[in-house]
Amino acid sequence: MSRHDLDRTLPWMREGTAFLETQVAALTDDELRAPSALPGWTRAHVVGHVARNAEALTRLAGWARTGIETPMYADRAQRAAEIEASAELPASTLRAELTATARALEEALAALTPAQWDAHVRSALGRAIPAAEVPWMRIREVWLHALDLGAGAKPGDLPDGVLDLLLDDVTAALSGKEDCPSLELVPVDRTRPWLVGTGEPVGTMTGSAAELVGWLTGRIADPTRPPLPRWL
Repeated sequence: MSRHDLDRTLPWMREGTAFLETQVAALTDDELRAPSALPGWTRAHVVGHVARNAEALTRLAGWARTGIETPMYADRAQRAAEIEASAELPASTLRAELTATARALEEALAALTPAQWDAHVRSALGRAIPAAEVPWMRIREVWLHALDLGAGAKPGDLPDGVLDLLLDDVTAALSGKEDCPSLELVPVDRTRPWLVGTGEPVGTMTGSAAELVGWLTGRIADPTRPPLPRWL
């Protein structure tokens, strides 16, 4: 399965957006101001970040369509400042922006031609990627941050294909970290293992694919498993 398979990723992106919006809609305005599962962030920070991320990815879609270089963010300081400002918005404004920016991103992606989907842009980390990777980038944002709201969403709510691609993505990212242990991951509900780290595995981690994704991405704390570096 490829993260560039638009026939799969675009529907998962839409499904994840709807799932996140449902989670946000279930929160009262006061609950929106309460702490999220992310240290130092309220739920409003999470929602504001997802809205600003949609705008950043829309800039990448514009870059692919026009050929005019338009980075996601000018720098990390801009990204952080936008999130902080968004978290202070009235709840009604924040909710409206979450929906409006998601729709604008979908429209920008729908305007891309096959050749433009192949055009290379850059991620926020400076990695050259085809525009066809943008939906996958958005999938990670909407599904994982739905968990961070702490409003009842669980890793098991993610589609099986999204979980599999996250296992591919996160294990590859972690394996490039010097302090990542070498482990074999054996999901009990899959027919293949995944490897993380480099060299011969020193241990085996089992569990459902959802449980392993939750642990790898830092969404499930499990003191019985080895500590991992941040994957992003």
